[in-house]
Amino acid sequence: MDDVMTITFLGTGTSQGIPIIGSDHPVCLSKDPKDKRLRVSVLISWKDFNYVVDCGPDFRQQMLSNPIPKLDGILFTHEHSDHTAGIDDIRPFFFRQGDIPIYAHERVVQSLKKRFDYIFADEDRYPGAPALNVNLVEKDTTIQLSGLEIIPIEAYHNRLSVFGYRFGDFVYLTDVKRVADDEVNKIMGAKVLVINALRKQPHHSHFNLEEALTFAKKVGAEKTYFTHISHLLGFHSEVEKELPKNVFLAYDNLQLKI
Repeated sequence: MDDVMTITFLGTGTSQGIPIIGSDHPVCLSKDPKDKRLRVSVLISWKDFNYVVDCGPDFRQQMLSNPIPKLDGILFTHEHSDHTAGIDDIRPFFFRQGDIPIYAHERVVQSLKKRFDYIFADEDRYPGAPALNVNLVEKDTTIQLSGLEIIPIEAYHNRLSVFGYRFGDFVYLTDVKRVADDEVNKIMGAKVLVINALRKQPHHSHFNLEEALTFAKKVGAEKTYFTHISHLLGFHSEVEKELPKNVFLAYDNLQLKI
């Protein structure tokens, strides 16, 4: 692997994004570009390889803002719409490259087959539909991607099992409410941790700010970035001032080098 891995935050918002349609909440009316958040996704690049974690409804816009020459694969955390609804917009990559590899839990694949049946059709395929190379992700089985070993990390989004992923010294987790100690052990020693921090008030299926800070302290990464942020967390510039010196709010189009 190249010495440098580039992380691009394609989106850092929660399921409705920020601003929310029709909202007059002060954060939704903010003029600060860092308070405008597309649905959550991240691009991870090394050598000349590009992988995306999650492909939500803003995927087309994200790819126009952060263009890449090819897409080597998509890893899905779970099946919720804000993480999967952009799958049809992989078509330009498919037209140039052929079948696009995806990596997901079997339950997620079954959900995609139900919702996007035309993509998975074996017969009478619509000529413009993209095609996928499906790879199942299992809890304790590593994934080999373009010379890099990827470690799936299981967490729970309320009662729903979701996967995060460790790419070398980078760990990406979102939509997390609980992580078992055995899975936390897979994270230890990472240089950069990304974890969700939805808002300040408690939530039934997401870390709030206090829980995210506690988890960041437990892992002890050199730097932690919060994502999957709602307008209820507050203004980016104000919340950043409240955070420990090695903890940051991610924002759309932020790039990191590891």
